[in-house]
Amino acid sequence: MDFLYDILREFWGIIGEMSPYLLFGFAVAGIISVFISTDTVRRHLGGSSFLSVVKASLFGVPLPLCSCGVLPVTVSLQKSGAGKGACIAFLLSTPQTGVDSIAVTYALLGPVFAILRPVTTFITGIVGGVAVNLFEESGELPQPEEEKKDCCCCGHKKQDDEKPSAVADIKVKRNLFASFAKAMRYGFVTLPKDSAAAMLAGLIIAALLTAVIPNDFFADKLGKGPLTLVAMVFIGMPIYVCSSASVPIAAAMIMKGLSPGAALVFLMTGPATNAASYVVVWKQFGPRTAIIYMLTVIICSIGFGILVDYLAFEVGMEMVKHSMFMLPLWMRNISAVVLLFILLRAVYINKKAKHAQ
Repeated sequence: MDFLYDILREFWGIIGEMSPYLLFGFAVAGIISVFISTDTVRRHLGGSSFLSVVKASLFGVPLPLCSCGVLPVTVSLQKSGAGKGACIAFLLSTPQTGVDSIAVTYALLGPVFAILRPVTTFITGIVGGVAVNLFEESGELPQPEEEKKDCCCCGHKKQDDEKPSAVADIKVKRNLFASFAKAMRYGFVTLPKDSAAAMLAGLIIAALLTAVIPNDFFADKLGKGPLTLVAMVFIGMPIYVCSSASVPIAAAMIMKGLSPGAALVFLMTGPATNAASYVVVWKQFGPRTAIIYMLTVIICSIGFGILVDYLAFEVGMEMVKHSMFMLPLWMRNISAVVLLFILLRAVYINKKAKHAQ
């Protein structure tokens, strides 16, 4: 009973710390999904220029898509004429982080890691995209047919004879309300459906690690050298874990002696790679691009991991700050209840949909 109580206590403590920030991240993710559409992304990623790669990586950083959810979007970008390098940059940067996971990282690991994750993700996307454009025979893909220009808000075709009026003002207000409702529905209903099971699993694993594994376990077993970073590559790459769910696991491993650099390797490789994403890259873009994609993840994660450990152990920089800003207990408990309800509801809806098929 004491063992179960320890696990439940750690589980509730972790979800209480991260839930206010994750709920905020869900809301921002919903707003981004409405105002930064896939069509907008497509229009900026054509060709094989360096700028298109930078744009693709930059677009990918805030988008809340997991490593499986990003695959159909990337294929759609390819078919719409995005350059091959831009597609790989987008595929690398998008699943590693998002506004929701950045918020959770800030809550559990502190501001330094919250800045590190999007920066390393952005650079990794650029490195992979540029490498594809350099080493592939052609970084360009067929350009899309010219699209009909529609109104940016409501999707109706523009008409030159439209004039401002009271009716138009009412329509704008209705569109804004509809857009806000759509954003909140995406953030709190659609988005959790894609990651709820993985997030709950990540919370349970983090609670088990915290309750069961002794302090300094990872430091004693793996040490703090480059081999630890390589070991974390082989741990992170084959498993499927979304960017938000990886954070409590990484935080628990750091508490048990894992170096900050090794934790960063796990945060980069876990969300960015899995068997499904690698197979899609191999089939859609070819074996050479697939190899570049995988090598980019490995080299960048180890490189940034070495840098972080150097800053932590040689320079003495404080990389991780647990619970730096503690919100009131009542706020954490209410947020935890709300988040747990959202996640469990999403899991129930997914199971119900599977049984119906």
